[in-house]
Amino acid sequence: MLTVRLDADLEARLNHVVKQTGRSPSYYLREALREKIEELEDIALLEEALKTYDPSKNKSLDQVMRDLGLEN
Repeated sequence: MLTVRLDADLEARLNHVVKQTGRSPSYYLREALREKIEELEDIALLEEALKTYDPSKNKSLDQVMRDLGLEN
């Protein structure tokens, strides 16, 4: 079980959406947390990948096409 305190404005906005849609506040809080956690996980993966990124290994599209035998 988790308790979340919202400021008055955010709670009012949440309640408005709840009334409009008929979904529960818990539904929206779960969805918001899921989306945010996925975003943070993606950011962490990108930051980790950037640690080993070597721009000198970049290839042009033409080079990739040649490497794959797809040149015209």
